[in-house]
This record gives sequence, structure tokens and C-alpha cells, in this order.
Amino acid sequence: MPDNNEALDQAVSEGKLLETSAANIRADLAAASSPIAARAVSELIQAGEWAELNDRFFRTLAFGTGGIRGRTVGKIVTKAERGTPNDLGRPQFPCVGSNAMNDDSVTRATRGLVEYLHDWFAREKLTGKPKLVIAHDPRFFSREFTKLAAAVATKNGCDAFVFDGPRSTPELSFAVRSLRANAGVVITASHNPAHDNGYKVYFDDGAQVIEPHASGIIAKVNAPEVSAPNERRGSVTTLNREVDEAYLARLETLVLNRDLVKAQSDLRIVFTPIHGTGAVLIKPLLQRLGFKFDVVQEQDNFDGRFPTVESPNPENAEALTLGLALAEKVKADLVIATDPDCDRMGVAVRSADGEMKLLTGNQIGGLISYYRAKTLFDQGVLNQENAERGVIIKTFVTTDLQKAIAARFGLRLVETLTGFKYIGAKLLKYERAVPLPDGQNYRDLSEEETRRLRLAHSAFYIFGGEESYGYSGADFVRDKDANGATVMFCEVAAYAKSRGLTIDGLLDEIFAEVGCYQERNGALTFEGAEGAAKIQRLLATYVQNPPNEMLGAKVVAVKNFETDSIRDVEGDEIPKEKMLIFELEDQTRIAVRGSGTEPKIKYYLFGQRRPGEGKSFSVIELGEIKAKLAQHLEALWEWLQKDAEERSG
Repeated sequence: MPDNNEALDQAVSEGKLLETSAANIRADLAAASSPIAARAVSELIQAGEWAELNDRFFRTLAFGTGGIRGRTVGKIVTKAERGTPNDLGRPQFPCVGSNAMNDDSVTRATRGLVEYLHDWFAREKLTGKPKLVIAHDPRFFSREFTKLAAAVATKNGCDAFVFDGPRSTPELSFAVRSLRANAGVVITASHNPAHDNGYKVYFDDGAQVIEPHASGIIAKVNAPEVSAPNERRGSVTTLNREVDEAYLARLETLVLNRDLVKAQSDLRIVFTPIHGTGAVLIKPLLQRLGFKFDVVQEQDNFDGRFPTVESPNPENAEALTLGLALAEKVKADLVIATDPDCDRMGVAVRSADGEMKLLTGNQIGGLISYYRAKTLFDQGVLNQENAERGVIIKTFVTTDLQKAIAARFGLRLVETLTGFKYIGAKLLKYERAVPLPDGQNYRDLSEEETRRLRLAHSAFYIFGGEESYGYSGADFVRDKDANGATVMFCEVAAYAKSRGLTIDGLLDEIFAEVGCYQERNGALTFEGAEGAAKIQRLLATYVQNPPNEMLGAKVVAVKNFETDSIRDVEGDEIPKEKMLIFELEDQTRIAVRGSGTEPKIKYYLFGQRRPGEGKSFSVIELGEIKAKLAQHLEALWEWLQKDAEERSG
């Protein structure tokens, strides 16, 4: 049997192994960072598992603008990695490889982040040690990665604040702000499959990092290691329930009409955290607010296998199967599901025909934004004089229904790139525009006081969302928040119930008033080294050879977010991104972009039909329009798939 180097040379010469993979494998073996790593790599080489080695080593897992995400359990688990599995069957050691989420990648990311914080302290002339808050979800190795990140941070001169158990991503964002920390990290891969994990980075405003911090951190992550002297080492503090209680108090302020909620005692809710962190606060929150709810017991436990679902993604009907079964048993009005780190929320509602119906992220966001805007006007918080300071924020690939709602109420609609970090950046801009007396901190003010100041001097954030099931209704959290979204949607359900409407009936009312908007999202998945290259080639064809028509409709405009100079309605320049939006002559829009977190190329299809000025659609008209739009978007998606196959062939 040839030795490892000979086997690598032969595999490269035969085209079975990429040269980059071979180089990274040799570097890994030479570093001898752990005997487990060396044994695992040798096992795969001697077994000739070249596809697995390519996937693990074709690149070094990139620290992107938001952090890192990758496999922490390989497609093939070696004997060395398996070791002594834990009670859930999890391997003893994380996946070995330069393209994997493991101890090396966590160490590298944390060291780079902390070194950047030290440089930032020096530039800003700040004193003391940087403060870093670390949270984690229940995924495989999340707790171990959290302990490792805290150890690396303190070794390199940073004080670490660590939760005593799994906590949601939005609570991490809240904690960074409330504890006046300088940065935050959450160990999670959100709604990805069980074999993945990740590392998301937040800055002192509680939002995910954007430029210039993102590039600065990336540069440090890729720089040689510099250990801090002993006298500069930090300490670890375990966070108790005080942060939970402070966060819960703020979440309660999202309810706009407590009397309405109390009056709808017959509203019945089913909730499932899908084995994730939503179990920590949503249950006590719903109890405090007086909502009547049942929990899916089979999914009300932390389990990184997510054994009751194919994928812990609440936008998939399959993930709500147990919730829907319980809803039928207890005759519930709606099912709410949250993903493992509780930043995304999916919903199914009992429709007018008595059947349970899954809502899209666009429909959920449309319902919440309409209700909040209408209620704030009904309560007199917003009026004709201050409406221009009211703001709804959405991403470019989110439904234009929210744009129509903003126009209906005279509010400002701001569009951003995909990613809540861009919504967070807008909230920081609005916060900085609020005048405060010397010594007063915005974060110490009540929601009522910040609202008054924002309406008088800045911009009042009513709602923000993205089609991928992420929503926010206040600025005390600077990321999407399924804890808050649950509260907001339950209030929408109570409002519909108070009017004798089903939730889909309320949505139809909105469509009839402002226009019917339908969406169809699609994605093509290409995994591994070959898949990553194929995605980039396919995206390039849309730039080099854009379609002149789609399904017989002429393309009348193309926006290239990578090359065009685009500004939002507030005059702020949109950062560059590989995304294209095609506008067709029939008012259909199609957006195409590569996923930032998954091996996918994503397609977003938007159709609309609006009533004439001062008119609304009848029930019969609306039914016909919805059916035609759905058929049109489905046919268009079929066309796009065939076109993509030809382009990538």
C-alpha cells in the first residue's frame, strides 16, 4: 500500500483529487494539530475516499462577512472521528478538514476577531479589555465550540460572557447591546441540516458585522497567530437569568393592543421549537401575555440530531408535520414553528375551508406589517403629520406587498440587500440620529421614550423582514427575531379572530385593498467542490448572456447589483453583491443570486396585479387573479430550470 504522499500524488495525476485539496491535506498532516486529524486523514487516503477528501479540503473554510458555516460531521465519519459517540450518537470529534467547521476553524475565527477588537480599541482610544458575548444553539459540538471560543478569547486578552445553556440568536443580539459588549458570537448553523454548524459574528451595536469591520476581521483571521501576554488575559463570566428577564420585558412591548389579546381567549395556538432554542423563552412569553397554547412535546427538547424532521427548517411543510397533527387534535387556529437558533419562524393557519395551510414568509411579513401599520395609526401613534418618519424595511427579494402597504399608509419603504445585517445598519443610522443629553444612553431608554424621540427626530421602525422567514418589529434586537415574530403574529391572529376572520381571510382583505402579490421561490443545489464552481459559472452566464425574454415576456430592465451603482430611497449606496434582478413587461420580477450560507443558486419570482385607483378587487376577481398568478409563476419557474440546465450544460 503506498504511503500518504504517494497516494496523494497518484490521485492528483489521475484527476481524482484537486491540487488545492492535496496541498491543504499535506499542510494539515504537516501541522499535526492533533493525532485525531492525522489518523482521520490517513484513513480516508488509504480508503481512496477522494470525493470526501475533496469536499473536506478543496478550500480553507472562508470567514465571510458574517462568519463561517460548514460541516461538523462528514459525509463519511472515520473511526478516528467517531471515537466514543455520545448518548445521541454524535461522533466524539468534529469533522477534520480545512473546509470543515471544527476546533481549528473556531480557534482561527475567535483569535482573528479578538485581535481586530484590540486594534479597534487602540484606534478608538478605548480602555480596558474588549467584552465578547457568546451564545450557542443545541447543535452537535455547539457547547464545545462555545467553551473553546471563550478559552481562545480570554487567552488573547478579551473578557468572555457565556450563557449557561442554549440561547437564541436574537437574544445574543440583545445581550450584546444590554451588556454594552464590543462584539458577540453565536455558534449555530440556523436551519441547516444536522451535520452543519457555524460561527456568526456581531459587533457592538448587536447587528452582524458589515464593512469596514467585516474586512478587518477577515484580515485578522487570515493573519499569523499572535498570543496575548499573560497580564492581558481575560476572564469568563457565566450569564444568568437576568438577561432573559430583560429581554422578555422588551419582547412584551411588541404587543400593540393587550386588551385585544386578552379578549380573544378562544384563540388556540400550537407551538414547536423543533428541538431548538425557541423553547427557552417563547413558552413563558406566551404565558405572560395570556395566549392559550399547546407545545409539540416530541420536539420540546434540545437534540442536535433533529430526529423528528428531515430538516429543522420551519419554512418546509415537513418540519411542521407534528405541529399540524396536534393542531387537528386540539382544533387550533394556527401552528408556529421556530428553527434551532430561533431567528426564523414558520406558520400554518386554519383557512376558511377548515384545513391547515402553510403561509409563505412573504405572506407572514405582509400580514404583520399591515397590522402594525394600521394599529399604530388607529392608536394615534402615527398620523398624517409624522407618517413620513415611519419606516418599513425589506430586502430586494421580499414581496412588494410591503411596498404597497407602506404606500397605502404614507410610510417610507426602504429596501436592502439580503441579510438582516443591512436592516441592522439602518437601525444604527436611525439610532445615531436621535439627540440625547450628555451622559444618557439610548439603550437605557424605554420603548415608549425611544419611539417618541425617533418620531420627533429620526425614523420610527415599524417592521422589517425578509422572505426567508425572518422578521423584526423593534430595534432592541438588531437581527431577525422569531421570539418577537411569534408574539407579533399571535396578535395578528387575535385581531383576525376579533373580526370573525380566518388569517388567510385577512390576507385576502389586504390583497383586495392594495393589490394581489404572489411569489414563487426556487433553488438549484450543487454540493461540494464541483458544485461551488458550477454555481459561479451559472451566475456568470446571466451577466455575460442575459435573457431577452422569459416565457414569452420581454425583459425590459436588468439590475446588476455587482456592477451598477444603486442607491436606496434615503440616498444610501447599496453595497456590491452578485445578484441580478430582471423586470418583465408584464410587471413580473425575477431575482437570481447565490446563497451566502448554502450550496445553492436561488431564484425569486414576483407577480402582481393591482386594482385601479380608488378601487378594490371583489372576492371572485381576487380568486381568479390568485390562481392565474400562481400558474404563471409556476410555469416561469419551469422555464427558468430548463434555461439553467442549458446554461450549465
